[in-house]
Amino acid sequence: MNKSIILKTCLIGLTTISLSSCAIFQKKEAPQTKKEAPKKGGIKAFSKVITKDAKTDKGLFNVHYLDKKYFYEIPDSLLNREMLMVTRIAKTATGLGFGGGKQNTQVLKWQKKGDNILLRVVSHDIVAADSLPIHEAVVNSNFEPILYSFPIKAFHKDSTANASVIDVTSLFEKDIQALGLRNSRRKAYKISKVDNNRSYVDTIKSFPENIEVRHVKTYNAGNPPSNQSTGSISLEFSNSMILLPSNPMKRRYFDERVGWFARSQTDYGLDAQKSKDVKFLDRWRLEVKDEDIEKYNNGELVEPKKQIVYYIDRATPDKWKKYIKQGIEDWQVAFEAAGFKNAIIAKDAPTIEEDPDWSPEDVRYSVVRYLASPIPNANGPHVSDPRTGEILESDINWYHNVMTLLRNWYFVQTAAINEEARGVEFKDEIMGRLIRFVSSHEVGHTLGLPHNMGSSVAYDVEDLRDPEFTKKYSTAPSIMDYARFNYVAQPGDGDVALMPNIGPYDKYAIKWGYKPILDKSAEKEKSTLDAWILEHAGDPLYRFGSQQRTVIDPTSQTEDLGSDSMKASAYGIENLKRIVPNLIEWTAEDGKDYQDLEDLYVQVLSQYNRYMGHVTANIGGVVETYKTYDQEGAVYEHTSTDKQERAMEFLQENLFETPEWLLNKDIFNKIEFDGSVERISDYQSRTLNNLLDYGRMARLIENTELNGDKAYGLTDMMSELRQGVFSELSSRKKIDLYRRNLQRAYVERLEYLMTNEQKRSSGRRNSGSKINVNRSDIKAVVRAELTTLQSALKSSQYSFSDTMSKIHIKDLIERVDLILNPIK
Repeated sequence: MNKSIILKTCLIGLTTISLSSCAIFQKKEAPQTKKEAPKKGGIKAFSKVITKDAKTDKGLFNVHYLDKKYFYEIPDSLLNREMLMVTRIAKTATGLGFGGGKQNTQVLKWQKKGDNILLRVVSHDIVAADSLPIHEAVVNSNFEPILYSFPIKAFHKDSTANASVIDVTSLFEKDIQALGLRNSRRKAYKISKVDNNRSYVDTIKSFPENIEVRHVKTYNAGNPPSNQSTGSISLEFSNSMILLPSNPMKRRYFDERVGWFARSQTDYGLDAQKSKDVKFLDRWRLEVKDEDIEKYNNGELVEPKKQIVYYIDRATPDKWKKYIKQGIEDWQVAFEAAGFKNAIIAKDAPTIEEDPDWSPEDVRYSVVRYLASPIPNANGPHVSDPRTGEILESDINWYHNVMTLLRNWYFVQTAAINEEARGVEFKDEIMGRLIRFVSSHEVGHTLGLPHNMGSSVAYDVEDLRDPEFTKKYSTAPSIMDYARFNYVAQPGDGDVALMPNIGPYDKYAIKWGYKPILDKSAEKEKSTLDAWILEHAGDPLYRFGSQQRTVIDPTSQTEDLGSDSMKASAYGIENLKRIVPNLIEWTAEDGKDYQDLEDLYVQVLSQYNRYMGHVTANIGGVVETYKTYDQEGAVYEHTSTDKQERAMEFLQENLFETPEWLLNKDIFNKIEFDGSVERISDYQSRTLNNLLDYGRMARLIENTELNGDKAYGLTDMMSELRQGVFSELSSRKKIDLYRRNLQRAYVERLEYLMTNEQKRSSGRRNSGSKINVNRSDIKAVVRAELTTLQSALKSSQYSFSDTMSKIHIKDLIERVDLILNPIK
């Protein structure tokens, strides 16, 4: 046979035989070995695909790495099993969010179709029991889209399983949006495409119940938030694929009267005359051991079948570990209310020597991750089964600079009464106690509890100054509120508590969500759950107040304390007045610049502004108390007239009247060459704009219509606001620079109300009031206020003796006239 014929034969056989097996390229004939029979349809023998050079990681799937490619070996037993894919940002750059930020969560399943493996997206949004006739219709209207298709490269059969081998490299190298950056971010950064030359798979690790993928994506971006010279952004993503339990947990159905993270489905199989949404809780699977059922029924505390265990990351500094552990195990007292002892425990992560295979990415381990990041925050996300709400694992992200945040809060809220807070760096035991507080709060989220912003209002303001009361009840009934530290307590009050602990509401909520109700289905246990709620109905200690995007309910605010915003804020301001004159002394250190002085002065301003926000929310506020038909009273009630009037009076005295105590020249001349005037003016105009908000004005109009002349209405607020902001028109006092800026801001805001439209509401609860501004009384009332103001300005323009007041009044007259009579 001549060479050309031999070469042609070799080329024809390339699809099934490697090039090196052709004799023309070999110096001598290779020894004969027993060959595996080639598979039909392009599927090769396993040993030809996964050679001895492959690196194999055994786990949920065996993952093979060979020639820069990753292969999954999927056992037949795991085909059609549902798995949860969680996509997070693992590493990021400035302005691109933070490590741990979730991008997407979806249920997937692997399905064999001919010589391919399909990766399909499973939805649990609409359901019906498979025993019902309507189940077929639900399936037909819930067709599972195909995320990706993989040709089967080989089959592998061993003593334990049959498996299909696929190359998954392209799934993570290509721009599969479900596994990368969410669409809203793509739009914000004007992303066009992925740059394949700067994108790659970093690692794929297999664990017994999950597979963890790390891949780097570089996106070409027209509007990158940082490193703009590159015209791109690079992110490292984490994709966690978690096997869902084959034996799903019993659900517990949601009730809005108890705060809980929940998920919903539309169930077409219920005995109702319409499709119905059902919501159920996200919670850990805490179950009573069979041998302990009798003890549990007798009221004895029992250990659950499986404890909730949190491991402390190896990277955590040793001196903080015990405080983070204490914050975790503080929740044991709440689980005791649910019938369990030792339900939640903290452990150190094993050292590399103790367990070289241990990894925080293994879904079997929940970990407090200590991250070297400048982000001043911590968060507690969790991963849960969308079918039942069972929490499968949780990683609390603990950023190093959360200590800066704690320092700032503790200083500005307690330094007036607490010597331990006077300085820029605290003793380890003080910082440790603060870390324990934050640890406990974040763990609460991982247990299923959202923020309860309606908690702190349960305590009377004066009780927060009482050492005996605060020692017993701390500063709020729930650690899940944003009730940071006790800014109400005054010097001389004694040894008052300064922060919240696990409180009555927390114990009640954990009992309601976790206490097993044995021998009852999820549907039949609802009556028991309802009875537990009604036991505490009307008691503010057990009230849940949701976190709001737009503050409508003044009793569900962030960072507030006590039942009366005006009283609490007045005490808070008194303490700020004590702090400001001491700022230089409390931040002083030889050889150091004034950065700490500036930082803490800004914290004082921010705290002051919070007080103004707490008070402002009372005007046009509506209190929300969740109820059901078997409870008396209204769900929504307008804030009392007394509180609204006192709120307006407070703002006039503490904000619109120039706060001279904040204007400390000794501080200004060390931290800035200008800007002190603008700082105060910005806070005044911000509150002014919040007051003169379309939604707030609409609620004031409605309050008058529903509750009559005794209600605090829009004309009441507008009249009192104008008279306070322009009090110099009657007193003839000199109008100082801050007041001139405030009065101009007032006129500008009325112009805005006259000439702009309200932004459309999304329609979701607490996103703002719906009102058609042009058909409401708002513009008519604003026009009347401008007319009244114009008349008052003209009457008083010759009554001022100083030059700037005269110039200012004349300017305002012109501005108002242009609003009322615009040039066409």
